[in-house]
Amino acid sequence: MNFSFIIPVYNRPQEIKELLESFTQLDYKQEFEIVIIEDGSSLTSKDICTSFLPKLNISYYFKENSGPGNSRNYGMQRAVGNYFIILDSDCILPSHYLTTIESFLKNTYFDCFGGADAAHKSFSILQKAINYVMTSFLTTGGIRGSEKSISDFEPRSFNMGISKEAFIATSGFANIHPGEDPDLSIRLVNLGFKTTFIPNAYVYHKRRISWSKFYNQVKKFGMVRPILNKRYPSTSKITYWLPTLFVLFTIIFLLLSLIIGPLFLVPLGLYIGLLFIDSTIKNKSVTIGVLSVFAVFIQFFGYGLGFLKSNFYINILKRDPEKQFPYLFFK
Repeated sequence: MNFSFIIPVYNRPQEIKELLESFTQLDYKQEFEIVIIEDGSSLTSKDICTSFLPKLNISYYFKENSGPGNSRNYGMQRAVGNYFIILDSDCILPSHYLTTIESFLKNTYFDCFGGADAAHKSFSILQKAINYVMTSFLTTGGIRGSEKSISDFEPRSFNMGISKEAFIATSGFANIHPGEDPDLSIRLVNLGFKTTFIPNAYVYHKRRISWSKFYNQVKKFGMVRPILNKRYPSTSKITYWLPTLFVLFTIIFLLLSLIIGPLFLVPLGLYIGLLFIDSTIKNKSVTIGVLSVFAVFIQFFGYGLGFLKSNFYINILKRDPEKQFPYLFFK
C-alpha cells in the first residue's frame, strides 16, 4: 500500500500548520504523500506547505471553491498513492496513527475504513465538552466509532480511508454537504466493498467551534439524514428518530411537571445526572461535565428539529431536496 493523505482546506492556514507539524512526529518510516487542496481560499496555506517541503512530501493545489467533497475528489484524482486517507484540516495526528492503519490493513484488508475522534489535552473546555457529546455512547450510541470493532461502519470524512479501486468505482463524494461521507459509504457497500472501523486509529479533532456553530452543524446533520434515507431506503433506521423523540419527550415532561408535578422531571434528571457524572469522570473536570449537559441539549435539539423539518418537507410535502434545501448541496 502506498498512502496519500487528502486534505481540503478553506481559509485555515494555522490548522494546516498544526496538522503538518503532527505529520513530522509520526513513527511511520515509509514514504507517503500529503495532498493539500486549497478550496478557493482568500487566506491560503501555500507558504506554510512550502516551509514543510524539506521534511514532508507535499503536493499543493489551488482551485475554485466547490466544497469539501469535490475538493477531496480533486485531490484523489491527482494523488500518486493507491490508498487514500482523508482528513479534515482541523485534525492533529497521534504519532502511531499511520503505523496502526498499515498494520490493521495488512492483517485484515478493507477498501474503506474509519477511525474515531478524540480530544487532545491542549483543547479548550468547550472543545472537550463537544467532543464528549459527539463521541459518547450515552449521546450518539457510538456511531462515530467508540466500539472496539464495527462492521459496515459508515466512516466520517474527518478520518477516513478509501482504496483507489473503491474511489474509481464510486467516483468519490457526491455534492451533498454535510452527509457526503455516509452517502459514499452507502454506495460503497451497495457495490460490494466492505467498510470497517479501525480501533486506535483516532485523530485529535480540534473543531474550531462555538455554541451557535455547533447547533447549526448538528441541525444540518439532522436535515441531511432524511435525504439520504430517501435516496437509499434500505438504510433507514428507527434510531435516527431518537433525537427528535428526545426533544418531544423533554417538552412533554416539562409541561407535565408544571401542570401535574415535578415527578415527571425524574427521567430527564436521571439522564442528565448520568451524563454529567460520566463526562466529569472521563474528562476529570466538573466544568466540562456541566458544559457537556448543555452541549447534549444543543446536539439533540439541533439534530432532532432539523431531522423533523427535513422529513416534513421531503416525505410529507414531497419537495425536491435540492430545491428545498439548496444550501445543503454544492453545484
